[in-house]
Amino acid sequence: MSQANKLQSIESLTVQNATSALDQGLAAIKAGTTVFDLASVKLADSSAVAVLLAWKRAARKSGTALSYVNVPAGLQSLAALYGVDSFLVESPANLHHH
Repeated sequence: MSQANKLQSIESLTVQNATSALDQGLAAIKAGTTVFDLASVKLADSSAVAVLLAWKRAARKSGTALSYVNVPAGLQSLAALYGVDSFLVESPANLHHH
């Protein structure tokens, strides 16, 4: 059963807090989190995309599939701008189709 982490303490994911957010997410992944709920993220910049990609890489390196739910529209737009939207916003059903 997957465990969702709501990341409730993260309302912004910007260059100002990217390092602490990265560390928080990596700790959650190590603790068994496989789904991040991004509903509380109200403000994001390009560093948010880098953090989400780093979380994905860390999860895959540990043999875990990580997914994101409730990704804010602004963050989806940034991911699309960088051409990584399908990687970040995979549905759980698509996680095993590499």
